Amino acid sequence: MSAVLRPSAPPQVETPLRRFASQFAESRLALVGLVVFVAIVLAALLAPWLAPQNPYDLAQLDIMDGRLPPGSVGASGMVHWLGTDDQGRDMLSGILYGLRISLMVGAGSALVAALVGASLGMLAAYAGGRTDTLIMRLVDLQLSFPAILAALMILAFLGKGILNVVIALVVVEWAYYARTVRGSALVERRREYIEAAQCLALPTGRIIFRHLLPNVLPPLIVVGTMQVARAIALEATLSFLGLGVPITEPSLGLLIANGYEYMLSGKYWISFYPGIALLLTIVSINLVGDQLRDVINPRLQK
Repeated sequence: MSAVLRPSAPPQVETPLRRFASQFAESRLALVGLVVFVAIVLAALLAPWLAPQNPYDLAQLDIMDGRLPPGSVGASGMVHWLGTDDQGRDMLSGILYGLRISLMVGAGSALVAALVGASLGMLAAYAGGRTDTLIMRLVDLQLSFPAILAALMILAFLGKGILNVVIALVVVEWAYYARTVRGSALVERRREYIEAAQCLALPTGRIIFRHLLPNVLPPLIVVGTMQVARAIALEATLSFLGLGVPITEPSLGLLIANGYEYMLSGKYWISFYPGIALLLTIVSINLVGDQLRDVINPRLQK
């Protein structure tokens, strides 16, 4: 009997997305960080349904439930699994709602700073000359100031508020994006496809945003990931110092500040659990950002 010849299965073509996913999955720490960060984002988005209490609703707060230890039952019969703060606010609910504000401020400020910094960085690399010199001197001036000091000065002038915190973080973050994008754009600026676009007399804006920008996105994404974690940490520091978000909309930094004065009296949970949530958020983002950096630029791998 003659063997039946069966057509072999066509070889699978490895797409760029599949290659990126396989390289990213090589780091178990990065996968753990990604899972933790996704869980944190989902918990923040679902806070109105997951939280036992709305910490912003004064009608649901009872001052008699203030500073209850974890696992205590409040006057309303609610079990406070992580305890309560000095205002009788359920700590689990406060953390879930605080994550929403911290993530919103961090992601919003990073996005706006990326738009401003990337535009100025590409303009500096493409235009060159005096424009490049002026923009880079502004970048050097911005980076010469400590970020927290500059943010404190801005908020001392603008006052408290989520929008004001975002503005302050954008001012102290845009320079990082500008310097990174300028360095990448200078390399792409000398390539043949840019020279061909110039020979065709294409508009400058089209060359920058349609041809130059897509090729500088990888390092921009890496820097953006790191800056989100940095913005969350800065916002927490500013709120801890009393110049961040208002007390009616507590973030993780403000929740930590509320329990700082009670630490020595043994009521550790008021600051401890929000601190753990803040730590997990920042560490998970940094783990993902480190692996993104190594995948996009293998020369930076340790």
